[in-house]
Amino acid sequence: MSKNFMTVAVSVLLSAGVAAGIVKAATPSADAATTTTTSYSIDGAAYRTVNLAENDYPDFTYAAESAVDAVVFVKVTIKTQQQYSIDPFFKFFFGDQLPQTQEREQQGSGSGVIIRGDGYIVTNNHVVQGATKVEVTLNNNKVYEAKVIGTDPVTDVALLKIEAEGLPIVPFADSDRLRLGEWVLAIGSPLGEQLRGTITAGIVSAKGRSMPNYDGEFRIESFIQTDAAVNPGNSGGALVNKKGELVGINTAIVSQTGSYSGYSFAVPSNIVKKVVGDLIDFGSVKRARLGVAMSPVTEKISEELKLSSLEGVYINEVAKGGAADKAGLKEGDILLKVDETLIKSPSALQEKVNSYHPGDKATLTVIRGGKNLELQVEFQGSDATTGTVDEDGAVAFYGGKLREAPKEKLGMLGLKKGVEIVSAGNGVLANAGASDGFIILYVNDQPVSSPQDVLNIAKKSRRAIYVEGVDSVGKKGFFGFAKE
Repeated sequence: MSKNFMTVAVSVLLSAGVAAGIVKAATPSADAATTTTTSYSIDGAAYRTVNLAENDYPDFTYAAESAVDAVVFVKVTIKTQQQYSIDPFFKFFFGDQLPQTQEREQQGSGSGVIIRGDGYIVTNNHVVQGATKVEVTLNNNKVYEAKVIGTDPVTDVALLKIEAEGLPIVPFADSDRLRLGEWVLAIGSPLGEQLRGTITAGIVSAKGRSMPNYDGEFRIESFIQTDAAVNPGNSGGALVNKKGELVGINTAIVSQTGSYSGYSFAVPSNIVKKVVGDLIDFGSVKRARLGVAMSPVTEKISEELKLSSLEGVYINEVAKGGAADKAGLKEGDILLKVDETLIKSPSALQEKVNSYHPGDKATLTVIRGGKNLELQVEFQGSDATTGTVDEDGAVAFYGGKLREAPKEKLGMLGLKKGVEIVSAGNGVLANAGASDGFIILYVNDQPVSSPQDVLNIAKKSRRAIYVEGVDSVGKKGFFGFAKE
């Protein structure tokens, strides 16, 4: 999968498998010899002193050997419906009775990381998206069928489970403590199962990176950028530090060819830890919302507001009734800190807010009128039943997204009206059996032609919501769920 990035392609790393590793008991020696280095400015003044321990020099054997057994190969099977046209000659004799679709199986692969000894494995959402079967191969060649516990397209994280005990794991590190230039290892299965357990080294090239996205979906992006070599198949694999601790999940590359050419990106472990924790505990991600539109602090903004630096984010808009509004945040404020974390970019604010749960409280430090103010905020959650409209026009509905079905799609299915499930999401709608592309025709036996029709009928329902319609190839289906 790839996306155009000016003249460069932004590619997710779906293709190959899982492999590798975990942790052993040893730890680097804490009493290694230390060398002190002092740097001097032109006028002879000392301005920086650096202490270098012997174990700060590149030796990746411990990290590699302790993590490789907990990185696995993930093989997925995806069933697709292929449409084809019927020769007019056959159509003349046999009419429209001949099938116009054919089911096909496609194979895909990626990597994954064992995070709990009882079989929980984290990978990328795009590795398992749409999969009808998922197999996991451990580094010892044992193969298990895996169950998808939950997915979070917003962060491109997914959680798998295999029935096994006593598995090696990769422990989580605090990705906020990563430093620019720090050595990291990428472990995964680039280009296929044959290269399972491949280990490459690089440094942290940048933090808080975001990438262009053209599918209209909201994303939380604050990637770790590294020059460790990764290729298609590394998706879902581990990015570890010198201690063999997980600092990120490898997700994408920037490349003109679709293969490695210098830079790769990983979802920070702090985001991953929070997402998989929610998936295990609640079955879905409990995401905090601040309720602001923001932009970076430019030199023009800095000059107009007489700021001393370009740090923080500029608040363009505050959603009425949202958490920020209730806390007293205003349009034109500079949001500088959330609790003790300095905010340097919109992606950094996204990452920080995503670490909280709805109902959590925090202190916002803002600059207003040249003065620093501290505001107390209580984060809100997203209410999937209220009909919230996204930027792309999709309407939230019980964890999924709805829109009026396109006329072209209705015509292909021989329908006049209906409501399309753009995304089933991870919540109530998905758990009830809804699928992406499903066309809703009736809700509680009443015909619908718009998302608002669906919302109105659901609102009036006292106990349950019953949905009837057809899938993306015209097959009739139905599902239902109890009203929350």
